[in-house]
Amino acid sequence: MNCLTADKLSQFVDQLLPKQEMAEIEVHVQSCTSCGKVVHAFQEEQRFIEETLQTPTLPENFTDLVLDQLEPYEKLKKRRKTVWKRITLTAAGVVLAVSIGATVNPTFAQFIGGLFSSDYVDKGLNIAAEAGLTQRVDLQVEDQGLTFVVEEVIADTSRVSLSYKVLSEKGIPQDTRLKRNNKITAIDQNGNEMKELGAGWHRESDYGFVEFNLHDLDNTIEKLMIQFDLVELNGVKGNWQLQVPVDLSENRKLTKSVDLIDASADHHGVEINLKKLQVAPSSFGLFFETSLTEEEKTKYERAMREFEETFGKDLMNRHVGNTSGISYHIKNAEDEVVYSTNHSIYEETTGMLRGMGEDMDTFGHTAWTHSYLPKNEDQLTFILDGVYKMEPTDLSLTIKPKEMNKHPLTLDYKGNHVKVKSVRKPQFGQEKSVIINLDGKINSLDADLGNWIAVDDKGNSYTANRRGSSISAKKDKNGLHDVRFSLEVEGLKEVPDELTLYLVSMTFYYPVEKQWQVPLLGEN
Repeated sequence: MNCLTADKLSQFVDQLLPKQEMAEIEVHVQSCTSCGKVVHAFQEEQRFIEETLQTPTLPENFTDLVLDQLEPYEKLKKRRKTVWKRITLTAAGVVLAVSIGATVNPTFAQFIGGLFSSDYVDKGLNIAAEAGLTQRVDLQVEDQGLTFVVEEVIADTSRVSLSYKVLSEKGIPQDTRLKRNNKITAIDQNGNEMKELGAGWHRESDYGFVEFNLHDLDNTIEKLMIQFDLVELNGVKGNWQLQVPVDLSENRKLTKSVDLIDASADHHGVEINLKKLQVAPSSFGLFFETSLTEEEKTKYERAMREFEETFGKDLMNRHVGNTSGISYHIKNAEDEVVYSTNHSIYEETTGMLRGMGEDMDTFGHTAWTHSYLPKNEDQLTFILDGVYKMEPTDLSLTIKPKEMNKHPLTLDYKGNHVKVKSVRKPQFGQEKSVIINLDGKINSLDADLGNWIAVDDKGNSYTANRRGSSISAKKDKNGLHDVRFSLEVEGLKEVPDELTLYLVSMTFYYPVEKQWQVPLLGEN
C-alpha cells in the first residue's frame, strides 16, 4: 500500500472507513514511519479537542451582538496581531462570532486575513499569504438552504490550497467537515486528474480547506481546475457543484529547482539516491528514493515466501509496506540545524510539514517527498544520520491466557523486551475480536513495534493489528524507553485456551558510522 493522504488518515483516526479498509490502513501505519507520525498527530489533536473544547449553542443574532461591541476599524487595525492571537486561543464560540462577522462584512473579512493568515494552517501557507500569494475568489453554490463558498486560494508549484465555508440561509457558518461521499478533483490543462493531498477542518474554526500536492506536476502545466462535486453538507443531502480555476503561470516563476547529481550512497543494506531540491513560496521540498540492496531484498523475499506457506499469501500481503527509509538533518551556512526528520534529537528545529512515500514497481523501492517550512537560507547541506530497514524475524510466543498470572511471558529481540500483560475480549466495539495488551522496553524511539500474526489453538491465522501505543521519551538507567501497546486480533470470537503470536517483521534503525554529507544549495 502506498502512503495515504492526510484526509484518509484523518478518517482512519475517526473510524469512518469500512472495516476492511481500516484493517489495511492499520497494517500500513504500523510499518510506515511517515504515516504513523501523521496518525499520531491526528490522535493528539483529537484528544486535545475532546478534553478542552466544547462548542456552545449560539443565538442567531450573536453576530450582530458581537459586531455592535467592536471598536471602530481605525482603532482595531493597530491591534491586528494581538486580536488574532486572542481569537485562536479563546473558546470556540468567540471564533465562530468573528468568522460570522467576516461573512457578513467584507471589510472585516479582509482585516482578519482569512484562513491562510491564521494559526489553523501551517506556517508555510502563512508565509505565502504574507508574500501576497493569496487570491480571493469568493465562488459559491447554494442548495437545500446551504451555501458552499470557496473563499481563497493559494497556489505555487508545490501545492494548491483552497479555503471554504458552509453557510446557512442566514449566513451562519455550519460544520465544514466533508464526508467520504463527496468528491473533489484537480484536473490540469491536459485533462489529467491529480491525486488529492488532503482536506482538513477545525472544530474551533468556521473554515475547512482542501489541498493538492503539486510536487510531481509537469513544469509545463500552468492551469488547473478544481472541481467540487458535493452531495452532503452538514448532514444534509443535496447537490453542490463548483469549479475553481487556478493559474500557476506567474507563481511558477517564484520557484527554484535544483537537480542533485551523483548524490547516491549505500548504508546498512539501504541504497539512497537524492534526486531534487525544490524551493517554493509555501514549502521547501526534498525528493529522494530509497531501496534495499539486492542482498537485503533477496533475504527479505525468501523469508516472506516461507511465511506465505505458513500463513497464506493474502495475510502476508497486508504486512508489506515501505521497507526502507532514512533519518537526516540539514544545516545552513552557520552550521545550524534548520531541517530534520529526527524530532527526539533536534526538537523544534525539524520544520517538517509532511513526508510522503510511494512504493515503486520494484519491491523494496520507495520514492519520497519531504516538505518543510520555507526558510530564507542561501546555503544548505544534507547530512545522513541513519537508515530504517524492515527485517523479517522468526520469533514466536505461545500464550495460555488462563495461566498468565503464574507464568508471565516475555519476548526479547535485539535489545527490545516485550511482556504480555493480558488477553481479553474488548469492552466496546468489535464482538469478533480479542485484545492482547503488552508492555516492555525498547532501545530506540525510531524502532517500530513490529508486524504480528496470531494463530489460535485450532490452527487458524489472524492479523494482529496494533490499536494504540505509548512510548516514553525518557530513558531509564539502562538507556531503554518504556512502551505500552495493544494488538487486536480481528475475527477471533472468544479468547482461546492457547494463542501463538508471531513477530513476522520489524523496522529497525541503524545510525551511520560516518556521516554522509551532500551540498544542496549554495557554495559548500
